[in-house]
Amino acid sequence: MEVREYFSEADSAHWLEEIGKSDWEAGGLLYRLLRDGQYKDFCGATARVFLLTDGQRLASFCTLAELDDVRDADFGPWIGFVYTFPAYRGHRYAGELIRYAEDTARAEGAAYAYISTGWTGLYEKYGYAFFRMMKEMNGEDSRVYRKALR
Repeated sequence: MEVREYFSEADSAHWLEEIGKSDWEAGGLLYRLLRDGQYKDFCGATARVFLLTDGQRLASFCTLAELDDVRDADFGPWIGFVYTFPAYRGHRYAGELIRYAEDTARAEGAAYAYISTGWTGLYEKYGYAFFRMMKEMNGEDSRVYRKALR
């Protein structure tokens, strides 16, 4: 397994198609944002997409961005679009990517990383604690989790 960064890949078209195979609604949104060149407009100029690859297959992906579905720029960076393909589940591959994103954020001076989700009990196993309820851009409530990076 290897972690790659989408925007640094010479074959980004291949990885875009791999992201497009996701059966998750948010994965479809990420695919469309990347395909249409709107990802950085949506998530911020420094936003990245991390890929955990198994040869030429995509096992898992996540983002590290200034903005997420919670559009509050007072918090960040945000780890988002966390997804593992069904064939790779049960091995904590998403955790590998989350740690990679955290290490990247820490190296860039971030004190905390944030995750917006509707799930309870998923991100706690990676050291995240419930921070507060916040509104998503569509007006729905989202559970925001935070983890200290220092």
